[in-house]
Amino acid sequence: MFDNLPRGTIVIEDLEVGMTRYLQKQVTDHDIELFAEVSTDHNPVHLDEEYAQETIFEGRIAHGMLTAGLISAVIGEQLPGHGTVYLGQTLKFMAPVRPGDMVRAEVTVEAIDHAKRRVTLATRCLVGDTVVLKGEAVVLAPSRKFD
Repeated sequence: MFDNLPRGTIVIEDLEVGMTRYLQKQVTDHDIELFAEVSTDHNPVHLDEEYAQETIFEGRIAHGMLTAGLISAVIGEQLPGHGTVYLGQTLKFMAPVRPGDMVRAEVTVEAIDHAKRRVTLATRCLVGDTVVLKGEAVVLAPSRKFD
């Protein structure tokens, strides 16, 4: 996995609109198998190449929520990081992620409500130049005053 900054916490007092963090991860067959096991989603479009060839995807794809989980990793580890509480997330799946794809998950601060400790984050995942997932998250950010 590759990311642009060390893991930890950026408290709300230090956040700024426009701050961006990311990570990159190659999605492997093993990742897909583990996600199927943990989630209990054994849809053959994820696990059976012969079956998946007959779908609109013409081959196996990763679970959409596996890809979305990479956004969670950026939020929970980098921006804002440790101590962050997810309040909500919208997701729009734009294109499939396939085994072997390198996914870049990006999170950018869009708005900060200091009084409520709420931060709105633009979220997206890309494979190359293709946006495969986009959305918005709202989180409760850690604060040096309260945590």
